[in-house]
Amino acid sequence: MPTTLERTPSFQDRISDGWDRVKLPVLMLAMGLIAGPLLSNAMGWQVTRSTAARQSADSAIHQQAMICAYNAGGDIPDATTLDWASRRALSEKYAVMPGRDSAEPGVASACAQMLTVPAT
Repeated sequence: MPTTLERTPSFQDRISDGWDRVKLPVLMLAMGLIAGPLLSNAMGWQVTRSTAARQSADSAIHQQAMICAYNAGGDIPDATTLDWASRRALSEKYAVMPGRDSAEPGVASACAQMLTVPAT
């Protein structure tokens, strides 16, 4: 006959013991899921959509300006001797990429800026 000290554990006792075993890892996981994104954003490891779009647009403008400067350099080999207005007119002529009706905003300015640097 079992004594009161030797009773079998109930379902609730087993659940309580199981929770005590996994409580610390579960709480650490929850804290990591909350703190992880906050810390990575604070450290600058995340890139927002607007930042990525701006960087992509800046890269496209730079690439198109390089093509524009190369083509303008074929027309006038030493564009550094031109004044600002002539350089701007030359860059606007070559800033329009093939298949487009007009140049992207900022390409002509970036091209004119590249034309100020002597070709190597």
